[in-house]
Amino acid sequence: MEAGIQPHRERPVDLPRQLSRAVREPDLIRAGQALVDNDLPTAETLLRPYLKRRPTDAPAIRMMAELAARVGRYADSENLLRRALVLAPGFAAARANLATVLYKQNKAAEAIAELERIERDGSANLGHASLKAAALGRIGGHEEALGLYRQLLDARPDEPKLWMSYGHILKTVGEQADSVAAYRRALVIQPTLGEVWWSLANLKTIRFDDSDVAAMEAALQSSDLGKEDRFHLHFALGKALEDQGQARDSFIHYAEGNRLRRAMLDYDASDHRAHVERSMSFFTPEIFEARQGQGCDAPDPIFILGMPRAGSTLVEQILSSHPAIEGTAELPDIPAIARQLDGRKVRGDASHYPECLAELTAEELRTLGEEYLERARVQRFTDRPLFIDKLPNNWAHVGMIRLILPRAKIIDARRHPLACCFSNFKQHYARGQRFSYELSEVGAYYRDYVTLMRHLDVILPGHVHRVIHEDLVDDPETEVRRLLEFLNLPFDPACLAFHQNPRAVRTASSEQVRRPISREGLEQWKAFEPWLDPLKQALGPIVADWRH
Repeated sequence: MEAGIQPHRERPVDLPRQLSRAVREPDLIRAGQALVDNDLPTAETLLRPYLKRRPTDAPAIRMMAELAARVGRYADSENLLRRALVLAPGFAAARANLATVLYKQNKAAEAIAELERIERDGSANLGHASLKAAALGRIGGHEEALGLYRQLLDARPDEPKLWMSYGHILKTVGEQADSVAAYRRALVIQPTLGEVWWSLANLKTIRFDDSDVAAMEAALQSSDLGKEDRFHLHFALGKALEDQGQARDSFIHYAEGNRLRRAMLDYDASDHRAHVERSMSFFTPEIFEARQGQGCDAPDPIFILGMPRAGSTLVEQILSSHPAIEGTAELPDIPAIARQLDGRKVRGDASHYPECLAELTAEELRTLGEEYLERARVQRFTDRPLFIDKLPNNWAHVGMIRLILPRAKIIDARRHPLACCFSNFKQHYARGQRFSYELSEVGAYYRDYVTLMRHLDVILPGHVHRVIHEDLVDDPETEVRRLLEFLNLPFDPACLAFHQNPRAVRTASSEQVRRPISREGLEQWKAFEPWLDPLKQALGPIVADWRH
């Protein structure tokens, strides 16, 4: 969302005067009230003509940036806020907004830099500290984040969402008992806070008792319960009743949680299918032969990809226990580069990806590979030569990865489709994975993933190493040795003692990978099979032929 403002160099404005005028200007007062009421069309109708008259009004630019952020146009919001700060470098509120927008775009390091500038200017407050703690958690600065949360909780001990965020970081670093205590403290303050109930359920190793179930059911009866609290409670109750063996009632809650969440999302499964079809047409042996020797030749990255809930965190934990490999996180950088190449502004615009890769020179391919490594650097804290990027959705970009990072290693973590897809259906994700909230859509996504990976196996034979989760559980040493051989690394016994690895883990499987390998959970989906027909129909023949 643009405000009709052209970027050009200008002298700084008189910010105090503009702020003083803003509280007396009728159009800005009405636009501000419209934003408070979430009446975005009215706010836009007022702000656009105002900014045409006064294109250097920093407070109005900040309001337009907030409008853009509200509708998910974070890049536009970022551009507007940067313009406001060129005009008014001391505009702390705009800088704080910029930090928030950067954080929402997974630019955590940049967000921290803006927050630290606010600190240096003496304008920091508790809200800024809370955002900084969350951003630090994103880039692995867990100890500093924990310290910030403790300071915040000393100042605001009755803030339930602070206790929840504190619990999230404690979970990440493996302090489960303290994490549970923080979550429980949040629920004492606000028993209807659905995200906390789900956070407890998402520990996987926690079992709710009857009093917990009763408390969640009571919370669902609250007349003023928000949509997010409601769907989180349904997911948590689904987990609680599943653990009690009540499959039918559990499924009812999972289904309702998914229905509510799906209604809030803008998702079209045909977009993924179209991407797969175009990728299969574009990526041919000739494309790669013509670009032999191009790209960035760094061997550092190991990509673990595939479906979420397919055992990729286990593979990551095993490999990061090897002295040559550093585990990082699910990095957003490959999709960010793909979006940058695509260039689409809104849904419906023509996509230029992956076909645009054909237009790139050898130098441009190398530069993109180097850009990825630079983006990933913020997540690296050791001098180990190799590192893992565990973003599952990178399966859609294997062709691009091969062109820009030809020496990168790619591992496809795969699990039985019914087990994997139903595990996704049970899981509420904090962000991303929009395909997972309807059985037919998660089945279609799995089918698309396998279809593209099969094509890549044909045109890039041996380039992707497949780890079947069930085989890894049944014979871990054999599978780990095969994995390390693919990576050209010697076997190390530490890889079989992965559960002793103290590294931070930021995914839903964080507690599971801190225990030895177990067959528990491999066939949990079978209790729910009577309700999985839409999933089976979407998967089609892949249900029976999914390993290859």
